[in-house]
Amino acid sequence: MPHDTTLIGTIVAGLGVAFLMAALAQRLRISPIAGYLLAGILVGPFTPGFVADTGLAMQLAEIGVILLMFGVGLHFSLKDLLSVRKIAVPGAIAQIAVAWALGIMLGLWLGWTIEGSAVFGLALSVASTVVLLRALQARDMIETEKGRIAVGWLIVEDLVMVLALVLLPAMFGDRGDAAGGDQLLQSAAIVLLKVVGFVAFMFVVARRILPWVLHWVAHTGSRELFRLAVLAIALGVAFGAAVIFDVSFALGAFFAGMILGETQLSRRAAEETLPLRDAFAVLFFVSVGMLFDPNVLVEQPGPVLATVAIIVVGKSVAAFALVRAFGHTTQTALTVSVSLAQIGEFSFILAGLGVGLEVLPETGRDLILAGALLSILVNPILFTLVVKRVRSDAPIEPAAVREAETPAPCNAGVVLIGYGRVGSHIGGLICGRGEGLTVIEDQKDMAAAARAAGATVIVGDATKESVLRQAGLDDTSTLLIAIPEGVEAGAIVRRARAINPKLVIVARAHSDEEVDDLVRRGADHVVMAERETAARMAERAMLVRA
Repeated sequence: MPHDTTLIGTIVAGLGVAFLMAALAQRLRISPIAGYLLAGILVGPFTPGFVADTGLAMQLAEIGVILLMFGVGLHFSLKDLLSVRKIAVPGAIAQIAVAWALGIMLGLWLGWTIEGSAVFGLALSVASTVVLLRALQARDMIETEKGRIAVGWLIVEDLVMVLALVLLPAMFGDRGDAAGGDQLLQSAAIVLLKVVGFVAFMFVVARRILPWVLHWVAHTGSRELFRLAVLAIALGVAFGAAVIFDVSFALGAFFAGMILGETQLSRRAAEETLPLRDAFAVLFFVSVGMLFDPNVLVEQPGPVLATVAIIVVGKSVAAFALVRAFGHTTQTALTVSVSLAQIGEFSFILAGLGVGLEVLPETGRDLILAGALLSILVNPILFTLVVKRVRSDAPIEPAAVREAETPAPCNAGVVLIGYGRVGSHIGGLICGRGEGLTVIEDQKDMAAAARAAGATVIVGDATKESVLRQAGLDDTSTLLIAIPEGVEAGAIVRRARAINPKLVIVARAHSDEEVDDLVRRGADHVVMAERETAARMAERAMLVRA
């Protein structure tokens, strides 16, 4: 029976080859992003063998951008956004202007028209949403001052690009013939009106409806329905924002997440979208690799290097100088500048639009794609160097410092990982007896609850060795792992045992397989919830019968 397998083939090829290349990258101790990009090149149209559908891949990647921005919005309040407006708005506009000017100069040097050079420079000025957020999330920096500035900066860039995407067809819609000033002003006014309308709709209407819908679904008790509701809200708001208000998918998803982030269900919503978010983010990098023609590296090495220099050096220097000019620390300036030292999805859209309007030469699109791939490839390396630089200046990251400086009731002999439903009960019992307790938690609301109970709190990812060491595992007698995720718990057990071989580790599990895995990795005691529940119920039943 014949089937149309274009979509399935694209997903299978993208994820399958990405897995193999990421495993190789992990083996070589380099960023998995490099593996994803290489996978895209291998399944793309410029290499022999199977060729995936580039158009479908880009649409699948857009879903990844939507879910990623929705997840960021869940942890990013309106207060956080407004707190960085004084630096994000002028800083982003000034940095765009610098990169734009550098791109224009390079285009003119290559013999292009001023219009084509302007489109080229604009495409080099905007950072990739996926790359920036993945870099910040991997280092638990989204909720730090540096992370808030970077995300706010990114949102301003997105708004500028939305305006550019509407004005370019108005300016060059007739094969490069510039439109009149009145038409441009009219187009700009319409765009601004739509953006204001979208923001007003989200905060006046959606702010009341979306949380109510999510709470109603949660009260039904159906996890499947709740997951479906979260995905429908994220994708539906993003699609509606693009179709009705002409703003980007990413911006619509971010506002949807930010509104739901004000509810008590934000943590659960984030957990439900995490698997799909990760999978489609991988497809984004694969799609970037599919667009890249390796021949451009041989045919135009000089222009490629100049393009990458504008993206990685020019933008970074401009952002660094701007952040420092606003009085922020060197560490903050370094982090923000390196997070913006790449380009991505908006750059591809601008390049395609420029070529379609016959303003940007196809050579310009090739250089933009080459610059995107190389800058995305280099960005994790730069980020690692910056993080090392920051840690050399301050042994503990700022977010962790603020929490770790909270004095403990006494010398903590117990470290607890996770302060959810189970962890909060454990913490209450330990702190209630007046014993010292250090809690590692990556969610702000849970961390605040633990601090209120009297525990010393470290906000961070417990699977990272640096965070475990910040909790003082070297001198701790007992480690309690209360998180429900077996894979993460196994990684924590292995790293904790390596830090302190004498540590007594008690973990939580939900199956016999998880119990065996945790014991094999070094846990001393594993409590299986279902088994303990069955034992207590049987005990109660025997007492009643007696």
